[in-house]
Amino acid sequence: MKKGFFIFLFGMFSVFTIVAQETVVKGSVKDAVTDEPIPDVTITVEETGQTETTDSEGQFKFATPVPLGEQMLKIEKIGFLTKRYPIVVNEGRTVDIQDMTLEVDRGSQEDLFTITLSEDELSDDDAGSDNISGLLSASRDVFQRTAAFEFSSSFFRVRGLDSDNGTVLINGIEMNKFDTGRPQWGNWGGLNDVVRNQEFTAGLAPSAYNFGGILGTTNINTKASNYREGGRVTYSSSNRSYTNRLMASYASGLMKDGWAYTIMAGRRWGNEGFQDGTLYDANSFFASIEKKINDNHSLNFTSIYAPNRRGRSSANTQEVYDLKGIKYNEFWGYLDGKKRNSRVREVIEPILMLNHTWDISSKTTLNTNVAYQFGQRGSSRIDNASGANPSPAYYQNLPSFYLADDDGPDFAGAYGSEQEFLNDGQLNWNNLFIANDSRNLSGNTAAYALYEDRTDDKTLTVNSIFNTELNENIILNAGVNYRRLRSDNFAEIIDLLGSTVGASNVDAFSQNQFDLLNPNRIAQEGDKFRYHFKIDANELSGFAQAQFKYNKVDFYLAGSLTKTDYQREGVFLNENQVLRNAAGEITLDNSSGKGDKLDFTGIGAKAGFTYKISGKHLIDVNGGYITQAPTIRNTYTNSRESHDYVGVFQGQQLGNIELTEEKISSADISYIFRSSIVKARLTGYYTKIEDANEVSFYFTQGSTTGFIQETVANANKKHVGAELGIEAQITPTIKLKGAASVGQFTYDNNPFVYVTSTSEDFIDTDVDGNDINRSGEIYETSLKDYKVAGGPQRAYSVGFEYRDPDYWWFGATANFFSNAYVDISPLARSNKFYQDEDGLPFADYDPEVARELLRQEKFDDYMVINLVGGKSWKIGKNFVGFFASVGNLLDKQYRTGGFEQGRTADYRAIRDDRSNPKRVFGSKYWYGRGANYFVNVYYRF
Repeated sequence: MKKGFFIFLFGMFSVFTIVAQETVVKGSVKDAVTDEPIPDVTITVEETGQTETTDSEGQFKFATPVPLGEQMLKIEKIGFLTKRYPIVVNEGRTVDIQDMTLEVDRGSQEDLFTITLSEDELSDDDAGSDNISGLLSASRDVFQRTAAFEFSSSFFRVRGLDSDNGTVLINGIEMNKFDTGRPQWGNWGGLNDVVRNQEFTAGLAPSAYNFGGILGTTNINTKASNYREGGRVTYSSSNRSYTNRLMASYASGLMKDGWAYTIMAGRRWGNEGFQDGTLYDANSFFASIEKKINDNHSLNFTSIYAPNRRGRSSANTQEVYDLKGIKYNEFWGYLDGKKRNSRVREVIEPILMLNHTWDISSKTTLNTNVAYQFGQRGSSRIDNASGANPSPAYYQNLPSFYLADDDGPDFAGAYGSEQEFLNDGQLNWNNLFIANDSRNLSGNTAAYALYEDRTDDKTLTVNSIFNTELNENIILNAGVNYRRLRSDNFAEIIDLLGSTVGASNVDAFSQNQFDLLNPNRIAQEGDKFRYHFKIDANELSGFAQAQFKYNKVDFYLAGSLTKTDYQREGVFLNENQVLRNAAGEITLDNSSGKGDKLDFTGIGAKAGFTYKISGKHLIDVNGGYITQAPTIRNTYTNSRESHDYVGVFQGQQLGNIELTEEKISSADISYIFRSSIVKARLTGYYTKIEDANEVSFYFTQGSTTGFIQETVANANKKHVGAELGIEAQITPTIKLKGAASVGQFTYDNNPFVYVTSTSEDFIDTDVDGNDINRSGEIYETSLKDYKVAGGPQRAYSVGFEYRDPDYWWFGATANFFSNAYVDISPLARSNKFYQDEDGLPFADYDPEVARELLRQEKFDDYMVINLVGGKSWKIGKNFVGFFASVGNLLDKQYRTGGFEQGRTADYRAIRDDRSNPKRVFGSKYWYGRGANYFVNVYYRF
């Protein structure tokens, strides 16, 4: 008994001795000028490649033992000059290196990239490619930086996914829109100096703020005390989106009385960017005020106001580009000697935010946030009530129309239209005024009017985010979030173009009333017309997550639950959406009042681990399954007119089509190598999206003619590929870098497509004259294995950076792109393609010809070379900096995207069009910018 007791005591003593003699390497990093702690600094043991990252207090501690003896630590963070610190590690001793310092890198290119991308190529929320904005953070991953800085001009999509698969937060408040699921970066455009504090988690990796999507989470921190004390004034010039930009910002830092504030104002403007007639007019204002109540509580108020107006540019057929070049834009024309664009997008959506931070203890925090966003988004266009199509690029105005004459090519007409288009080819505003003046004399309503499609949203968000460090190995994150949207949607007359009578509120196609509650109404400037409806949406969500960190393996588990509901309320009673009996009495109103309340339940589960083979070699694995509500845009098939939603038409279920949650399965595995010279990551990924919906609108002609709404329902998509990023610091001043993305993004099933329309071709009546069905036809498709369009599916980059100790730097990259495809017409891949008007196959249908007609167009491969460089000077305690970039140095012309016109969607129509000397209804394309530049000068004090 006594012997056992002594053995036990000896064992306990040995354990305590081992613990007491544990070898520990820890320390902290702070700013050399301000003495403030610096978070997210990477600390690397050069010999082994072991890395750790400083926390919010600038502290770090190596979780795995550092080899004994002399070692060299590399201290680095984007925006700061890298430093190396020698240390000596002795067995059983603690190496505590407090207050290591980093100096701001005055030649940092971080400023350039944020400035040129986050508000330029990536601010168009309709594009779906602005997910790359989420990579504009302090990430050290070379692939992510390359995707953001080099691939964006080709509208490259990370893993082929739209930006609605990622989440953008400001102070923990979600900024993704209900209607599209995408963040609208333009809401804080031009505020570069105050949105730099970004924390980005890639893919399914855990975020401390929310569950996130499969493209990751970006949180922008705007707490006033987080900004470096001082000011900055910047002037920029470019030929990309705007011509001039002026910004000024100032931050007080945390003052002795516990207050801090940061303010900023900016303006961007220009008569046109790279595309002709694309005006830019934007102002930006920001204010953040924080009060640190005590050591445990602080309040921060943030306000953002960034109104902006941008002239839009058109997609064009290749015939148009061949005649007018890649800068051509059909939307503008001269009026009173000035260029006026008919398609202007305006966004005015202020954000107000109140954030409370409660440091419950040194390891536990609770952040409670309230935000309110309101305002309007609008896009203008010309209403053509009864006149000729005013578009200068309308197909009947182009040579191809005359060459396709049924009586044989009209060469004289083709030459005349070609010369007229070459000599002018722009919107003739004067003709619109003349047409309206003529109708004024007879007392008729306007032939043309300029109106705006408006969305006025009010969004309230309340959430609370809890984080606690249970011990040095386990971190728990949890949060609950509620969002409510009230969305008012309508068309509003903004210019009657000389009409003194007003605009008719009657559908020019069907001659039906847009609002039977106010029949034959004549709309004046400022009046709503065409459509008016409201959408209510509610979302309640919660997530929980546990992160575990150990010597050889880190892993995490997370889950989420989301309840979402939508409800449409029609203000107008659209005559296109009613059924009548033989007596003319309305038997179905599918437009006004409240529609069905649509409920969705989303669940999410994800897990992953990082296995540390050694300090240099790691394996990272992530997997997740998410179900989520479809966006409002992809829920209602024609929300402007009716209550109809996917799978339900005029209150009736459509076959096997059903509205359900989208289902996403995703997994990736990465091999990571890190040494003092080389950093590399190779990732393979697989993502499958099921039950996705796509809604579009266009005019079609052929066996069926009319303006239709097309819905692809319950489509599946598969995204498979690999990513590689590698960089080598071959000398202290020269870095080589490379990146590659190889993917295949395809439809993975044959979904249904159904069309609805107000055309008489779609109206069925019984023998007594009663309406049976207003419209609606379902077709089976053959979409499986067609490519999902959306930028190049393969992209490669090689380049170098040179940084001189005298604070000047230069870089160049060559970027290669391939496997980009046109967006196909689903209706042309349905059984409607080969059906005649009687529903039977065309008598002259040839399967071999059909196969060639339906082959998906693949764009040409291309290469783009970019240059970037800069210099900075220190003047006393202040700094002056200059940098510039040249994009597409060799002025390469390349297509970034395009779509097949759905106007011809059957075998005979497409075959006959293809046989013409020039296609009348060929695909429409977008081209990337030719050679372009950006120049920036700043003064920091």
